[in-house]
Amino acid sequence: MKTFVAARSVAVLIGVLGSVATMAAEPAANAFKSPVLNRAQVDALLATPEKIVVIDLRRPDEHASKGAFPVFLSIQAGDLEKYLTYIPRDRQVLAVSNHTRRSGQAADLLAKHGFQVAGVVGAQIYEEEGGKLAKVLPAAAKPAN
Repeated sequence: MKTFVAARSVAVLIGVLGSVATMAAEPAANAFKSPVLNRAQVDALLATPEKIVVIDLRRPDEHASKGAFPVFLSIQAGDLEKYLTYIPRDRQVLAVSNHTRRSGQAADLLAKHGFQVAGVVGAQIYEEEGGKLAKVLPAAAKPAN
């Protein structure tokens, strides 16, 4: 009987620890100050391109494999702070990642530096809601001389 109780306690503990580890790795969508936008909200922003700058924080291979918005500024999440001077301050910022973790972190950083953040969107979530992403082809290899 003691063996069964001990094994059951270990199994419960492992389950709890696994849940905590998952939560730490994937913060909840509302863990950030910047709002998570749905497809309709994103489409409304994209309808006024003169007022918005889309910053895609994903790697180029993610653009190629998953698609991207038609026009965007590509800055990988880890490089964002060193490229702040390249981001227009006269437009609202829409931060993009696959599922909003990177974009949420980036949007909060941008807001801290005084940028007008419209919100964040996960490109895959946007597409699941019926939004259309452009397929981005990888750059052609340069011919050897």
